[in-house]
Amino acid sequence: MSLLDWLVLGGTLLFIVGYGTWRTRGSQTLDAYLLGSRQANWWGIGLSIVATQASAITFLSTPGQAYDDGMRFIQFYFGLPLAMVLIAAVAVPIYQRLQVFTAYEYLETRFDRRTRTLASVLFLVQRGLSNGLSLYAPALVLSAILGWNVSLTVWLIGGLMISYTVAGGTRAVAVTQQWQVAVIFTGMVVAGYLLVHYLPAEVGFREAVQVAGFHGKMNLIDFHFDPKDRYNFWTGMTGGLFLALSYFGTDQSQVQRYLSGQSITESRLGLLFNGLVKVPMQFGILLIGVLLFVFYQFNQPHLPSTFPSGSR
Repeated sequence: MSLLDWLVLGGTLLFIVGYGTWRTRGSQTLDAYLLGSRQANWWGIGLSIVATQASAITFLSTPGQAYDDGMRFIQFYFGLPLAMVLIAAVAVPIYQRLQVFTAYEYLETRFDRRTRTLASVLFLVQRGLSNGLSLYAPALVLSAILGWNVSLTVWLIGGLMISYTVAGGTRAVAVTQQWQVAVIFTGMVVAGYLLVHYLPAEVGFREAVQVAGFHGKMNLIDFHFDPKDRYNFWTGMTGGLFLALSYFGTDQSQVQRYLSGQSITESRLGLLFNGLVKVPMQFGILLIGVLLFVFYQFNQPHLPSTFPSGSR
């Protein structure tokens, strides 16, 4: 890595973590620590929800999905906007009226403590495994770039996240995630630009899309009903809808974002903002994978001359 690379990487990490810790210092009460004193506005809620979904796994795996299978994965998210409308209309008023701290607190009032405990344990196990994978993926990439041991990069990234989360609670996470979204979208734009820029001079963005279409990669919408087909319009509007309802309606990692809203209106607008942004964002991420496919139609992939001992 060059000096500029180090400055960008180190400066970004230090600024995001430092700014989030500074902005959210002094969270002394339980309400302030867990829900940011319920002062979040709609755009902060929306950006936090978007950033919570957009883990490193998204940007490492989704372009590969498009590279191999084209754009049709976008249909899986077609039910998400409808799910946001349903949750905003039904779930948000219930949570706000009860003034709960977690989605599982509602289960105790509706059923009993055992139901709440079971749901909480399942969430903690599932979220622990998910976050572990989300942490390991960027740590693995960073270790390859820096030549460091992967255990060191796991401790480094995990330590930074734990430090500002423990220091500032929910508000610290929300504030840092707003800057993370800015980094994410900037990276997407730069990656897309560079992929087109390094194509042959006579091949621009329009020609690249045409090449992708010729190879069947621009398969955005398929209305053909086939129960064996994983990604089409109907699977997105059924399976994708119910998955989004369960995730955004009951998973504390998402529910906590709109529980911190100033009012029902702010929480609803945050969810609807996510419904408007998520599909275009996934489109952009998939498009990067398609452009990467086109790039390698004109450029020879670089293969290392030697492989690590014991590899095949």
